[in-house]
Amino acid sequence: MKVSYVYILKCSDDSYYTGVTSNLEKRFQQHQNGFHKESYTYFRRPLILVFYASFTDINIAIDKEKQIKKWSRAKKEALIDDRYEALPNLAKKKFRTRK
Repeated sequence: MKVSYVYILKCSDDSYYTGVTSNLEKRFQQHQNGFHKESYTYFRRPLILVFYASFTDINIAIDKEKQIKKWSRAKKEALIDDRYEALPNLAKKKFRTRK
């Protein structure tokens, strides 16, 4: 059974990068060492691995990666901080009321 990982890195500019891989340690080292010069993280090193989740189905992992990439910073931080109960409320659109 092959395991895939969705991961979030915190970059030196305080932004987040979300990715998917089948080898988390190797992929993190590639990010940290600047293996891909064209990658988002290349000029944002050093990096910190702040979250990861494992999946036995790569298709589910890819779907989760895409989902997380669309999330707001607040929602990503709730996930990172294990505040799962906050996730549904952070998904709700806030509308201004007119007076």
